[in-house]
Amino acid sequence: MNAPFAPQPAPFHAALADGPPGGRAYWLRAADGVRIRAGLWGGGSKGTVVLLPGRTEYVEKYGRAAADLVARGWSVATLDWRGQGLADRLLPDPMSGHVRDFDDYQRDLDALLALVAEQGLPGPLMLMGHSMGGCIALRALHRGLGFRAAVFSAPMWGIMMAAWLRPLAQVVSALAGPFGQAHRYAPGTAAVSYVAEAEFAGNVLTTDREMWDYMKAQVLAEPALGLGGPSMGWLRAALSECAALMARPAPDLPALCVLGTAEKVVDPAPIHLRMQSWPKGRLDLYPGAEHEIMMEGPAIRARFFDASAGLFDASR
Repeated sequence: MNAPFAPQPAPFHAALADGPPGGRAYWLRAADGVRIRAGLWGGGSKGTVVLLPGRTEYVEKYGRAAADLVARGWSVATLDWRGQGLADRLLPDPMSGHVRDFDDYQRDLDALLALVAEQGLPGPLMLMGHSMGGCIALRALHRGLGFRAAVFSAPMWGIMMAAWLRPLAQVVSALAGPFGQAHRYAPGTAAVSYVAEAEFAGNVLTTDREMWDYMKAQVLAEPALGLGGPSMGWLRAALSECAALMARPAPDLPALCVLGTAEKVVDPAPIHLRMQSWPKGRLDLYPGAEHEIMMEGPAIRARFFDASAGLFDASR
């Protein structure tokens, strides 16, 4: 796989990331010309974990996760998806999380994999995806990109909404494009970064105050990393992709999926259904944990990264 263009050094906020030594970032261009940002942490000799972030996220958010993986012998590669972080924003309103089609995220992933090869990060490759990144990761497995195993953290295989609202959301989001409204915010969302504005009490991401403060400090220090609600175009694309993925059988490779029992962001039902039908898959539930297992307290994080490294070690 050849890189679409030569990678160039990109800004990287090492102090905010609080990751292992040697972290670095690069500008890349996807095959359609959109500029994205990639982050690499070397130092692990067992192979490389390709870590796919969720919606609104960015390279620095996974600095501590990279430290946990590097400590277990794995190098890490991650990225800012198009439309978020320091990657190209796709609408005049930079706070709107927008994408035309989820296939576009696969172009971003292809550029990241080209960088991993160009920079000589070690194989084999393992896949880890959180939330929206878990949706993109599942599509990547169906594409047969050579990953040996996958770990999913609260994957977005369905979007949390009331049952009565789902058909309405599908119709309204589908009509938004033809009527020139795909750029508008999805109902109930706005040009506000959730982490920057919300208080720890009652948040839907983590039960751990230290990790909440870690995430909040990043966006407050570098507002350009923040993102608001999704566009109607993103909602249409997400609903379509989730439905398409759930209609396919599970890939034939080892997988671990983790889910907090206090999940309030993604729909747990498709996760349970998918993992019940995944022959080489296992679902682990974390009692009381919220959406972000990798941003929970030390005991939960240790359990998660030990289990992930165990699967990756066994799949080399």
